[in-house]
Amino acid sequence: MFSNKENVNILTALLVKHEVRHVVVCPGSRNAPIVHNMHEQEARGMMKCYPVTDERSAGFYAIGLAQATEEAVAVCVTSGSALLNLAPAAAEAKYQKIPIIIISADRPAAWIDQLDGQTLPQPNVLGCFVRKCVNLPEVHTDEERRFCNRLVNEALLECRHRGGAPVHINVPISEPLFIFDTEDLPDERKIVIHTARGAECPQELIDAVNNASKPMFVIGQTRKSKALFEVVEALREMFVVVQEPLSSKAVPMDEAMKHIGDDSEYMPDLIIYAGETIVSKATKMFLRKAEKAAQWRISEDGKVEDCFGRLTDIAEGNAVEILQGLLACGIKANEEVAAYKRLWDDAIEKAQRSIDDYEPAFGARLAVRNFERMAGEMDRMGLMGRVGLMGGGEDCENEGCAFHYANSTAIRLGCIYADHYVYCNRGVNGIEGSLSTAAGFSLGTDKRVFCVIGDLSFFYDQNALWNTRLRGNLRILLLNDGGGAIFKKLPGLEQSPARDEYIAARHNTTAQGICMENNIKYLCAHDAKEMEKAMGQLLYDDDTQRPMVLELLVISVQ
Repeated sequence: MFSNKENVNILTALLVKHEVRHVVVCPGSRNAPIVHNMHEQEARGMMKCYPVTDERSAGFYAIGLAQATEEAVAVCVTSGSALLNLAPAAAEAKYQKIPIIIISADRPAAWIDQLDGQTLPQPNVLGCFVRKCVNLPEVHTDEERRFCNRLVNEALLECRHRGGAPVHINVPISEPLFIFDTEDLPDERKIVIHTARGAECPQELIDAVNNASKPMFVIGQTRKSKALFEVVEALREMFVVVQEPLSSKAVPMDEAMKHIGDDSEYMPDLIIYAGETIVSKATKMFLRKAEKAAQWRISEDGKVEDCFGRLTDIAEGNAVEILQGLLACGIKANEEVAAYKRLWDDAIEKAQRSIDDYEPAFGARLAVRNFERMAGEMDRMGLMGRVGLMGGGEDCENEGCAFHYANSTAIRLGCIYADHYVYCNRGVNGIEGSLSTAAGFSLGTDKRVFCVIGDLSFFYDQNALWNTRLRGNLRILLLNDGGGAIFKKLPGLEQSPARDEYIAARHNTTAQGICMENNIKYLCAHDAKEMEKAMGQLLYDDDTQRPMVLELLVISVQ
């Protein structure tokens, strides 16, 4: 029988799945549930335990075992100063690149620094001597279970990754400690790293695609890349590809999700996720329900990034090279895959028709729609080259303009209407530097740089315009609706009387004074007619040496 502590059982199960066969165990009461589980695994022939009383000595025992067996070795200690005694061994293992897994039991967080016995802050106490430290949750919910599983996988992967290194797994355990009534360990998800060799694609990924009936490629935010655009377009010919303009081409995912709902027919059985973040929350929530799908992450550094909650495999390497290798191996879509693609193509086509047919009222959505349509019309008429805008089609090196969208409402509207690459600070999705990023971009290029931005983002970052070196190539479309519009779309928040003034920061400010102070050409529009005329100036006007702001005003200025 195993311990009743869920985090201890998850750890034990994954040690076995990651083939950790040797464990040095030190005495103690707080780590007794862990040691008990390891002893149970020894009785089943899955592990071998080596008792060592002195923790400092135990760390070096683990190093010797790892050298002799050429395998990762765990060392388990109790809470308090016991862990500190492993620092010399951890330092030695770091510089010899020896895979040592340091497992420490811990007291519940509520008792740290509260004058309770054997308590000290244990997470990260070994500092730079370990490559990774994880602090496991005490598991009570499914979300905590997935989190615990991921943390253990991350640590065990890093232990062997890139030549090997010591890692630290800290395990808080609440009393009672000595209940051993669990018959079987859980069948835990093991995450595997597959390292691509040069431009090759891991064979396991090739096999996964060939064996899938409903494969889906998800392309998150990427750097602007013609090579990525080309390889993704080639994949799109055969497979379902989910993509936003932050990686060069948009699929109207939020609108498509409205048509799909919870229909399981659209659920993939394989997800291959390349690039960084995606904007669409509806898409993320949908894919997090794909419980039976194998989930691959293509990652340059092999880092565990489990956006959809059920990551199974990591292809470590350059995304373009791996996807090119996948195509080069001759993968083909069978009839099941083709039928799945037709299903999604139909949903996306319906979503696009809904977007095209919808006529928004005067406001931010109308402004972004008209801005993107006018830019597209100018491109099709061959006028972009004359005003220094696009002119390069999909050839990213030759385009004559760049589009920056700020976070929150702006980027969500961009994902609906933009059919070209979009820059956006989606690393942490903050509003504080969107204007400064666009302004800095404009200093480093002769391209015309457009920034589509909401009022809170603009006013927060207004000092971006306090720069004498800015030129007329920076053009700003300011969507001023008197506060954070995104907060008005959050279900339930309308019940709070604090929403408008305190949460959404309602205001009556305009950008006119800011523009005057900073020698910025200022245009404003109070209705659709004024907006159309001013937007033409924003796009066409070449006769200015300083930046230009078009402020869409849908507030009552007092």
